[in-house]
Amino acid sequence: MKTPYKNIFDVLRTNRFIVLATVGCSAVVCIVSVLMTVKVHRESRNNAFVVSSNGEVVPLKVTDQRENFEVEALAHLELFHRYFYGLDANNYKKRIGKALWLGDSSVSDLFRQKQAEGVYNRILQYSLVQEVLNIESEVETQGEPYKFSTVTTFQINRGNITDTYELISSGNLIRVERSFPHNSHGLLVTDYFENSLRKIEGYESTEK
Repeated sequence: MKTPYKNIFDVLRTNRFIVLATVGCSAVVCIVSVLMTVKVHRESRNNAFVVSSNGEVVPLKVTDQRENFEVEALAHLELFHRYFYGLDANNYKKRIGKALWLGDSSVSDLFRQKQAEGVYNRILQYSLVQEVLNIESEVETQGEPYKFSTVTTFQINRGNITDTYELISSGNLIRVERSFPHNSHGLLVTDYFENSLRKIEGYESTEK
């Protein structure tokens, strides 16, 4: 005898198919979403973005982190040594002040030691000009703190007499928050030490 109702097993079979199909589609959507998220994350790690003056988002390709760090570290050391050792009677306070932003207490302790020894008083008294000629640094980039060694060549002009010296110094670099304009590289000189200082006879600068 026929009835207007479908067989209960056919109904259950149809419902099961619909449920399985829905679950399968949901699983596919979830997997695709996860893969797309991972892809976007990986791509974003290799790009930086800035907002232009008209509000457009502009992607900037990020260079290799190690190479970028080495460039910044060498620039930081160059800046520090030029500030700390490139002095004259008119600018020494300003330049020492800038150098102190780039180093920790080991730098300020060295400054106070030189101050107690009368280094800056002699610059003022005799109008000396201490000019940095060359700075060569080597930095280990494998792990923080990053060890460095620097050879600084500078001249002291005493009027008619000019003496040239080579200073070898060492220390470590650590990462800190960038501070504009005081410490734009976000690095700090720590454990700074002047290893040796010698006078160079007959020095000829290689700079053009």
